[in-house]
Amino acid sequence: MLCNAIYDRHPDHGMGSELTSKSCFLSGLRKIETKLEGQIQEAWRPKHVYHYIQWQDMEPDILIDITGHLDTKIKSVAAYSSQFYDPNSKEPETPISNKNFFDSIKYRAANLGRYLGTEHAEGFKSERYPGVNSIFDLK
Repeated sequence: MLCNAIYDRHPDHGMGSELTSKSCFLSGLRKIETKLEGQIQEAWRPKHVYHYIQWQDMEPDILIDITGHLDTKIKSVAAYSSQFYDPNSKEPETPISNKNFFDSIKYRAANLGRYLGTEHAEGFKSERYPGVNSIFDLK
């Protein structure tokens, strides 16, 4: 499960993160009965919950190589055009509506990629320790 940052500049992000985490836990409790289209759903819990690192600089628990996908990430963030940088906007500038905000996304991805020896990486906070089958799978 991918969700908002554990804490962030905007209080809704941290609250959304907490709500998602709690929902992931509760979805695995067998004594809570839920139905979908009249059918009782089996208890299920995601194996992992990873939190994005958004405004606040946090030390990631895991890095994922996103080389070749940074433009897609920038375009998906830019889709929220009323909140982010728009050179034609007449609205007052905010910390996320200036051009530097998109530059900071690129800088962070490049800096984290440096640790993996790749062009770009995305960092995540994890609610539990990530594991691999072999130490040789680590970059």
